[in-house]
Amino acid sequence: MAAFFPGSRDLDGYWHNIVNGVDAITEVPADRWDAEFYAPDGPRRSDRVYCRRGGFVDQSTEFDVARFGIMPSSVAGTEPDQLIALEVANRSVEDAGGECVLPADRQRAGIVLGRGGYLTPGLVRLDQRVRTASQLVRTLRELAPELGEDRIEEVRAAFAGQLGPEQPESAIGLVPNLAASRVANRLDLRGPAYTVDAACASSLVAVDHAVRELAAGRCDVMLAGGVHHCHDITLWSVFNQLGALSPSERIRPLHRDADGVLIGEGTGVVVLKRLADAERDGDRVYAVVSGTGVASDGRSASLLNPDPGGQVRAVRQAWDAAGLDPRAADALGLLEAHGTATVAGDRAELATLTEVFGPASGARAAIGSVKSMIGHTMPAAGIAGLIKAALAIHHGVLPPTLHCDEPNPALEATRFAPLAKATAWEDTATGVPRRAGVNAFGFGGINAHVVLEQAAPALAPVARTARGTRPAREARTTVSEPERVLRLAASGPAELAALLDADDSAVLAAGLDERVPAAGPVRLGIVDPTGRRLKLARKAVAKGVPWRGRSDVWFSPSPLLGPAGGRTAFVFPGLEAEFEVHVAALAERFGLPWSPGQDTRVGDVGRHGAAVFQLGRMLDTALRRLAVVPDAVAGHSVGEWTAMACGGIHAADEVDAFLADFDPDALRVPGAVFGVLGMPAERVLAELNGRTDVVLSHDNAPNQSMICGPEEAVTELVQ
Repeated sequence: MAAFFPGSRDLDGYWHNIVNGVDAITEVPADRWDAEFYAPDGPRRSDRVYCRRGGFVDQSTEFDVARFGIMPSSVAGTEPDQLIALEVANRSVEDAGGECVLPADRQRAGIVLGRGGYLTPGLVRLDQRVRTASQLVRTLRELAPELGEDRIEEVRAAFAGQLGPEQPESAIGLVPNLAASRVANRLDLRGPAYTVDAACASSLVAVDHAVRELAAGRCDVMLAGGVHHCHDITLWSVFNQLGALSPSERIRPLHRDADGVLIGEGTGVVVLKRLADAERDGDRVYAVVSGTGVASDGRSASLLNPDPGGQVRAVRQAWDAAGLDPRAADALGLLEAHGTATVAGDRAELATLTEVFGPASGARAAIGSVKSMIGHTMPAAGIAGLIKAALAIHHGVLPPTLHCDEPNPALEATRFAPLAKATAWEDTATGVPRRAGVNAFGFGGINAHVVLEQAAPALAPVARTARGTRPAREARTTVSEPERVLRLAASGPAELAALLDADDSAVLAAGLDERVPAAGPVRLGIVDPTGRRLKLARKAVAKGVPWRGRSDVWFSPSPLLGPAGGRTAFVFPGLEAEFEVHVAALAERFGLPWSPGQDTRVGDVGRHGAAVFQLGRMLDTALRRLAVVPDAVAGHSVGEWTAMACGGIHAADEVDAFLADFDPDALRVPGAVFGVLGMPAERVLAELNGRTDVVLSHDNAPNQSMICGPEEAVTELVQ
């Protein structure tokens, strides 16, 4: 995936802003449209607006379009959204693993983008050059004939001169599909490449089209997304005349006093593959598209008012395609609402949610809208919400929505509630995957919905065939022999690039010899080095930026422990409030003892403590076998014992003998609880004043201590 939205230049920045509730709404920059258009107190007219706040991308962001073969001389006349779409689409491919993620047969790769037919900057300049200049000249001839033809032509030339040079690129900006065509042209995508205009539903409709291309088997990789970079005053004028802009100049989706939209802009692109293909290729999967739905309102009271009937059909269609019951108690944990923050829009959407997902009952799922942070990005709105939901699933975090301190009363009838702060996305009692729904409802009555869910956990490592390919999922088995790992090191990126500047067999011969230790601070590692991964590695090294494991390629252009050399410490934890271990495959890989059936419940101190201790020893052994040797070990609580064992204070055979004789049932602490206090141990001892029923159990830090004793006594002391 890749994203370029207000307040964020890339995917990481976008997610950071979402999780931390960053409001990227600002006043309109001076270079977007003239301040004279803003007249909040005047009569409503087409050349005046009562709102000047919105979501604006950073205009100072620089894109190196020359690397795509686009000459600098042609940039000035090109529609900005074409160049931005190209950059973001390329970043999405890089995020997916680089050019090697695209099929060798480029006829099986395509792109669909949601894009509106709005008056864009390049089109405005062309219209002014062709139409407005002639109207200006004609008006001057009628009203000021005394100027004469020479003077009037000077006025025409001066007016045209302010529009920049006249170039062919200005004319081809008339074709909306060039936003997709330029991407296909520069990235060599020879499958379908086109734009769709379904108003605010455009980018989710683009996802639906891409999914159908993959399901039909016509393509193996599809890029899908939306692009909108149009803050032209004429677009604002339309929303102004409709009264859709927020008079309070705040966008508050799902708030009881929501009074209108704020216009935003941005571009987002996702890379889509069939799930089986992604699993076969070992791709990182943010989320799985399990269902899409698209439907229009049909005949309704007005094109200007949303109809819940059409929205309901689109949402149900998506859940039917996913084979899921939207009314099930564990159906979803997050609903990314369209959330226009208009009275009619929010009312219709909340009615849709009640109809499809059922009335309020039990625990509520989270609901929100990224529009509260970046504004309404029109045809890119759906992809902005989809990327947000996919990242939430991937990271296991339910994001907040802004400005909803007093929710719309209609929310009470739904299964949903907004969050003020990011919270952990807890697993359901039934074990279903994390799941989200994403709405995008277009002006005029075109509606789209996408169901996303968490990918299934990766199975055991696969057996490699002679050619290094992965067998089908059902044939996966435990690795029967160690995987080949290419390891190269050099004193600098240029020297490492020189090592790679040979045919593949020579590179493999140099880097696969286990007897030759890697030397030098600049490191490259490739698991199961194929020709495709070597090609990706050469590209990463040439760029000189870190590459962190995508497609099993690792590259560090600088010392991992910093220029000063650094030191490594292993820090072992104590008992945790939640302790769930997923290391069986790791233990099997290294041939280390681990019994996944151990009872590690938090209340069972003996078994929980023993499991924490053994887990630390196992991880310590695994890392040391990889030549990651700590300079120091430390631990907290039970972790102190782990550190002593791993640090050699107690011999391994002594530790094993102790564990063999240890009876966890002999360790009982009936009725005892811990209390955490934000104060020094000395103050706690002073408060205890010699008591024996409650004791100081932990001196954790200069301003944190813990006490232990009977629950009633500890509670009283804490209070």
